[in-house]
Amino acid sequence: MTADSSTDGRLERALASLRGLAVGDALGSQFFVPVNYPLLQNRELPSGHWQWTDDTEMACSVVAVLSAHHRIDQDALAHSFAHHHDFDRGYGPAVNRLLRLVREGGDWRELAAALFNGQGSWGNGAAMRIAPLGAYYADDPEQATHQAEISAYPTHQHREAVAGAMAVAAAAALAADPKGPPSPGALLDGVIALVPRSAVGAGLRRARDMLDYGDASTVAAVLGCGRRTTAHDTVPFALWSAARSLGDYESAFWTTAQVGGDVDTTCAIVGGVIAGGKAGAPPAEWVARTEDFPEWMRVEG
Repeated sequence: MTADSSTDGRLERALASLRGLAVGDALGSQFFVPVNYPLLQNRELPSGHWQWTDDTEMACSVVAVLSAHHRIDQDALAHSFAHHHDFDRGYGPAVNRLLRLVREGGDWRELAAALFNGQGSWGNGAAMRIAPLGAYYADDPEQATHQAEISAYPTHQHREAVAGAMAVAAAAALAADPKGPPSPGALLDGVIALVPRSAVGAGLRRARDMLDYGDASTVAAVLGCGRRTTAHDTVPFALWSAARSLGDYESAFWTTAQVGGDVDTTCAIVGGVIAGGKAGAPPAEWVARTEDFPEWMRVEG
């Protein structure tokens, strides 16, 4: 049994992944509020309605572009990022400025390439938004990594940021296998085979070696959990956590969130990877309490 390669089938998987990403992002972001710290340690949900951050806003653009073009069109993606950019969603200062300048007519190619003294950004932003693309290409994981690479460049042109996006897309594609989720080792082996040599790749190999570790805090201390907001400090731990809990969204969320770090982003990555598969949907109550997708996001079919 192979993944449905029809446009409707691909979009269905992408939207399921996007919902898992949004729930992880929105719920994870609640634990930056000090009053909620005790709830996190007890695995208790905060009250109220949960608002998502820039992770979900950018992921919505990825899905909208896939729906309209059936691939990543970089200009369309950059335009969508810029024109749906909500400053209050938690964007980093460099991307805030870049998107404002693109909105004012700047060339994203020049602007993204010039970031950080011409090195480009190696932040985790390209990885945090890309899981739905991986689920979209569950029938072709190699294409998922290729399209993820293309998708990174409008904002993140450093090798590590690109590798991080490729890794998350590969994981989401493999996790959405209609035969059921792969074993933890098979998932990470598949991702490692599709990611170029990089610090992200090295971190994934360490993550593979640590799959039998039971203490997530120990693993996060070795791999990082996004405190530096770089791709190589974020992606390996997120995919370690996802690999160990494929098919169990709730367990994956709490394991990821309780180590701290860039919680909304690590939980967005984990949620997006897991939810693309049929067995990985987030709890219905969590979905109901998460902010709806924005009105501007249009998806065909």
